[in-house]
Amino acid sequence: MGLFSRKKKEEKKPKPEETANGAVPVGEGEIAPPAGGPSSVKLPKGEDAHSYQIILRPMITEKGGLLEGYGQYLFRVAKGVNKVEIKKAVEKLYKVRVDRVNVTSMPSKFRRVGEHEGKKSGFKKAIVTLKKGDKIEIAK
Repeated sequence: MGLFSRKKKEEKKPKPEETANGAVPVGEGEIAPPAGGPSSVKLPKGEDAHSYQIILRPMITEKGGLLEGYGQYLFRVAKGVNKVEIKKAVEKLYKVRVDRVNVTSMPSKFRRVGEHEGKKSGFKKAIVTLKKGDKIEIAK
């Protein structure tokens, strides 16, 4: 049956090899972050991988912008972490002194578009207050 074999088979390109930490080499001397991991724009570079699993990303919102004037910063964090773990992770990643941490869990919500119903997943956020004189530069 010649009809079904008219397309030429494309040569399969070998997949790039992953390094030990799951990063894929991009070019000479460059390594991309692992898939699903934090990008270098949102969080600073650090040696502690566990801190990246705790602090998922800073939250850039109107409320967060107002809180920065008081030395407080908003972060989206993993669901199963506590205040002590959040404090240690922020201190390691941003090299600042944390005064206190307030945590709140945002509930999941049902959304509807026309006939279709869906569910927005809930998340946990932390409001981190720094000691006087400390500041975090978050790229906006």
